[in-house]
Amino acid sequence: MSVDLSGLCVALATPFQSNGAIDLAAYQRLVRHVVAGGVDVLVPLGSTGEAATLNETERDALIEVCLSEARGRPVVVGTGSNSTAQTCAWTKRAQQLGAQGALVVTPFYNKPMPAGLVAHYRAVADAAPGLPLVAYNVPGRTGSNLAPSTLARLWDNPQVVAVKESSGNLAQIGEIARALPAGKTLLAGDDNLALATIAVGGQGLVSVLGNLAPALTKELVVCAREGQFGRARELNARLLPLMDALFVESNPIPLKAGLALLGLSTSTLRLPLTAPEAATVHRMRDALAALGLLR
Repeated sequence: MSVDLSGLCVALATPFQSNGAIDLAAYQRLVRHVVAGGVDVLVPLGSTGEAATLNETERDALIEVCLSEARGRPVVVGTGSNSTAQTCAWTKRAQQLGAQGALVVTPFYNKPMPAGLVAHYRAVADAAPGLPLVAYNVPGRTGSNLAPSTLARLWDNPQVVAVKESSGNLAQIGEIARALPAGKTLLAGDDNLALATIAVGGQGLVSVLGNLAPALTKELVVCAREGQFGRARELNARLLPLMDALFVESNPIPLKAGLALLGLSTSTLRLPLTAPEAATVHRMRDALAALGLLR
């Protein structure tokens, strides 16, 4: 199974009702909003989607809504866990429901050695034969870094077709781009490094910002990929205040504030995440207003 994972991928938030239950109607609105903005790939159940707090029934419901609203776009489901067995089960389930790929974070907390990472992704691939896998490197959340030398070993697995790189290390990103095998895809994992990542050879972005400003984020990615760097720099500068505001507290706390300001969902989060500070809400409001996104 082949799938094009380049361009703008959006890591979708999971809206909750004020009582903490998932809000499928709001989720449907969010997916439609993102699709209308030109997203290329939908990514439910990542860290932005608070996947660690969701149960099996909720996961299935969100995947099904996302697939039903995708309008032909690939749906790449976050299936990672610190348990290889759990990751295999979630990945197999995503495939059964019709997902076109899985985003698999490196196992957190356990801090596996390179051999363990290679074995982990091999087991996940074996559990869901033919399903494209995106390795997700985010050392700030997992406690370990997927080094380029280890990633090179993962590329030997034909199902590992892409990497979402959120190390924040431009030297490492550049090395991954330099050594990227044909047919593999490098995706920026941070909005504020999308332009730089694409400039050194990346093919797209997995975005938090795209939940709020999908059309502008898509234009940034397109301009960068087409070498229109003057316009890309202009868009990057314009979007930077909102990019920065989205990470003044742990993601997705500020994002939830922004979604509430846009009328797309409540700002409700699940513990251990707590409600955004008043200063965060004000900063999000100012950033959204400056872009003309508030009604």
